[in-house]
Amino acid sequence: MEYEDKKYSVVRKTVKTGIGFGSALAMVISYVTWKSIGWAIFHGILGWLYVIYYIFQYGWS
Repeated sequence: MEYEDKKYSVVRKTVKTGIGFGSALAMVISYVTWKSIGWAIFHGILGWLYVIYYIFQYGWS
């Protein structure tokens, strides 16, 4: 049971950190691209979805 609790805790922390990083990355990409705080907030809510969309739409550069 103790191993299960530790495993759940690690997964939970990883997901929480990943979501936070995805939102921050989306906001930075959005602001640099569109120069709009409103769009940056909106794209931050979308998080990783916007990051993936941006990569497919505009590429890495």
